[in-house]
Amino acid sequence: MNNKFCYLCESSDFKTRPGNVRDNKHLKILECNECGLVFLDGDDHITEDHYQNSGMHDFKPDYDRWLINCKKDDSRRLDFLKPKIANKTVLDFGCGIGGFLGLASQFCKECYGLELEVGLQESFSQRGLKVYSNYDDLLSSGLKFDIITSFHVVEHLKNPSEILKNLSQILNDNGEIIVEVPSSSDALLSLFNSVPFQNFTYWSQHLFLFNPDTFLKLSKKAELSLNWVKSIQRYPLSNHLHWLSQGLPGGHEKWSFLDSPKLTNAYEETLASLGITDTLIASLSKPDLD
Repeated sequence: MNNKFCYLCESSDFKTRPGNVRDNKHLKILECNECGLVFLDGDDHITEDHYQNSGMHDFKPDYDRWLINCKKDDSRRLDFLKPKIANKTVLDFGCGIGGFLGLASQFCKECYGLELEVGLQESFSQRGLKVYSNYDDLLSSGLKFDIITSFHVVEHLKNPSEILKNLSQILNDNGEIIVEVPSSSDALLSLFNSVPFQNFTYWSQHLFLFNPDTFLKLSKKAELSLNWVKSIQRYPLSNHLHWLSQGLPGGHEKWSFLDSPKLTNAYEETLASLGITDTLIASLSKPDLD
């Protein structure tokens, strides 16, 4: 990444966002004044083999705890995507511990993963999951997919448009790439201006944060069509109230008694209508050449 210019629009007009990168205080959080892309001012810490054995996941080697921790999000994604993936060939790019892959395999025609962390291969084998450890081997296999999913991966990539373009090479002509990323317009940042959250949420592994406009620009840079973007809220009202009151994470666990399905849905709908949810999910496809 050349931090003298914006990755998306090549502007050199930036501002510094309030807050700190929680695990690297030397990094700054920049926001492009031209297009709104949020990004770190350096990526030298992401070496060529960084994600092969990065140790970035807190749960290694306790894979059962990792699966349990991800189960809520994996189940939410499955519920949302089940009609799309039923009897389809599916690839989960950057599948992590493979929680979604395991759930989706019950409904897909064929289901594969791609995960660079080679240390997870033994766990995949034990659970009967078919996971490639590098893109070149997957490309050489000749496999093509109806649906490619990628959950909270794109923000980690030095060159996300190039990776998305590569994924389109193994996408069937009428297929979709479904991407989920954290949002740069999170209400705790854009509305509530929570200083503790500003010093917690930014992470050296997240090189970019997107909003719907910048994700559209990313799709164009990747030479893909953006079909839709949906704003979703992973963390409920209890989590936000805890941040604003206590300045600490974990409110959705400590104060879960405040949440109900009706309240959670209403809060998500309100934040989505304002465009200030914590997460975006989007659909990409190959451009129509007609």
